[in-house]
Amino acid sequence: MTLEPGFGGGRIDHATFEQILEMDDDPADREFSQSIVIGFFEQAKDTFKQMEEALKEKDLDQIATLGHFLKGSSATLGLTELRDECEKLQHYGSHKDATGLHDQKDDELCLRQSKDSLEKAQAECKLVKADLKRLYPEMPE
Repeated sequence: MTLEPGFGGGRIDHATFEQILEMDDDPADREFSQSIVIGFFEQAKDTFKQMEEALKEKDLDQIATLGHFLKGSSATLGLTELRDECEKLQHYGSHKDATGLHDQKDDELCLRQSKDSLEKAQAECKLVKADLKRLYPEMPE
């Protein structure tokens, strides 16, 4: 199956997501890919909660770990903007700047940047979920 041009507004890498769609036995019901997508959003919701807790506890190491984890899951589905925001979370939690190239020694700055990046990641997740709901109307809110 090929996604319509413009689907996802640049937030979804079509080539990557189409590979997931190709795994469906029946393109009409998309049972396999739907289960992967639903599982991802459940995982993202739980991971965001853990990140919020890590922010409260000022646990930058945990933010880095969770950012790395969700970055990988996002990349697997081709959710490019969410992946990029999760990569920033990984960097901030590792005392780096957004690019990961420069050290950032100020914990409070890293925590503020992590908080901002988490809010952006959560907003991006909502947008991409709305996009994918067009393919999977049965997907829970």
